[in-house]
Amino acid sequence: MAINKIRYLDRIEAGHQLLDAIKPMADPQAVILALPRGGVPLGYVLAQALHAPLDVLLVRKLGVPGQEEVAMGAIASGGFHFVNEEYTKALQIEDSEIHLVIEREMQELERREILYRSGRTSIPLQNRQVIIVDDGIATGATMRVAVEAVRQRMAAEVIIAVPVAPAQVVHSLSGVVEHIVCPLTPPNFRAVSLWYENFPQTTDEEVLDLLQTSWRELRSSKRISQA
Repeated sequence: MAINKIRYLDRIEAGHQLLDAIKPMADPQAVILALPRGGVPLGYVLAQALHAPLDVLLVRKLGVPGQEEVAMGAIASGGFHFVNEEYTKALQIEDSEIHLVIEREMQELERREILYRSGRTSIPLQNRQVIIVDDGIATGATMRVAVEAVRQRMAAEVIIAVPVAPAQVVHSLSGVVEHIVCPLTPPNFRAVSLWYENFPQTTDEEVLDLLQTSWRELRSSKRISQA
């Protein structure tokens, strides 16, 4: 799928771009899993249009010590983790440093788990189509852990949906999922934020509000359909 401009206005517009490509392949029993925080506004757009349940898939990037914006791996709730050992060895990062980063990010992951779920249990994924959504992919490390976590929960089919990513990363990830939707694969990628006109940080409050609104709307639509 191609788009005729080089940047998205914001995450909501990007979500609608994804929706156009996702609709033909979406299963009626699909589950939307958004990667907090930036993926949640896009996930909300998909969930609302597809009348699908929205949940969060909590994944934290493992940043290189002193260069935290650079990923050396990622972790996900449930104990799933990925560390690029070739990369960490090349940078001469000690195991003790890696363990400290994992411990710190696990604490933040657990904090968000408690905050975002508000006492709700995670949505069962067994034998269901799962659409993993984020606002973009840089290295693919975070998304690989997300896919691994979903596979462990026995999903029947996994689709990655992101607005922008490097072409080589899309190609690499296409080998680990059934489908990947990525409308924009610029050759000079550099960073996700460059491909949005407006790219403010999504707050915890915004994430919680979108999740709660989505859950209320889904409950309401089910009551109406059963009436």
